[in-house]
Amino acid sequence: MNEIAPTTGSASGGPSEETTKVDATLGAASRFDGDAIFRGLVTGAGIGVLLLLGGIILVMVGGGVKAFQTFGLNFLTSSVWNPVTQHFGALAPVFGTIVTSLIGLVVAVPLAFGAAFWLTQMAPARVAFTVGMAVQLLAAVPSIIFGMWGFFVIVPLMAQYVQPTLRHWFGHVPGISMFVQGAPFGTGLMTGGLILAVMVMPFVTAVMCDVFSSIPAVLKESGFGLGATRWEVMRNVILPWSRNAVVGSVVLGMGRAMGETMAVTFVIGNANKIGWSLFAPGNTIASLIALEFPESPAGSVKLSSLMALGAILMALSFLALAVSRVLLGMSNRKEGR
Repeated sequence: MNEIAPTTGSASGGPSEETTKVDATLGAASRFDGDAIFRGLVTGAGIGVLLLLGGIILVMVGGGVKAFQTFGLNFLTSSVWNPVTQHFGALAPVFGTIVTSLIGLVVAVPLAFGAAFWLTQMAPARVAFTVGMAVQLLAAVPSIIFGMWGFFVIVPLMAQYVQPTLRHWFGHVPGISMFVQGAPFGTGLMTGGLILAVMVMPFVTAVMCDVFSSIPAVLKESGFGLGATRWEVMRNVILPWSRNAVVGSVVLGMGRAMGETMAVTFVIGNANKIGWSLFAPGNTIASLIALEFPESPAGSVKLSSLMALGAILMALSFLALAVSRVLLGMSNRKEGR
């Protein structure tokens, strides 16, 4: 007897019910393409960030065109800021921004590195968790609180103890005396830099802690297995592995220091002049904009000068980022990466 082969279609020769269900599922999947929607969303987000950044740059540069047309390149080299004579220059606030930011980073980065090293490599887990939470809470404190704390605590200490002591020790030393001169008011570039260091340190510490904690355990255990100390493991294993992120944390801190406004305004002295003394009053771009912007009429040269200062501040931030990328590239090339 001949065997009857199983049929895959219906009795009338059409597609079976299973085939119809598969076709319907494939059609629904083609109509709802989740990958395409996700791709469009993330592409739109990336383009949106670029458009936002470009819009900010255009507003700043466009608003500062009048200042450059009025003063030319002299706007970058002049330290005069006189609203009465309508003569404005950017050199004094740019100088104050760079000096206070460098002071803040010089003080903050070693402290942040030491704190991150202790929290991730030496401290007990419970203590590290508690101190890490305290560091994160310190980063959440509003900047104006730091300014008030600096004005009522740090400024008197600088005026009564720090500056007189340094002037007594180094006031007659050639090459150093110029950095400690000035009346002991307590306000100045050094005080502003110290406040920035306190504000920047939690951000840098938090980033370093996350990076040091994310290194694969096998790398550290290999170093310890070869007899290396904690510091040798940090220097020869952890730091090379996390170099990019560490430099990124420093650049993040520099950006925060350059853009800080109210805290620096409380303690820097707000004087538009250049002085080599670390205790001389000065100004920064952000603090000058905060103080002068409400009194700048629309369309005035003063308002245009403030907008130009904003564009210069963005350029300084981009320059710091570019320099860090160049240094990382040079370091990677030396290591053959």
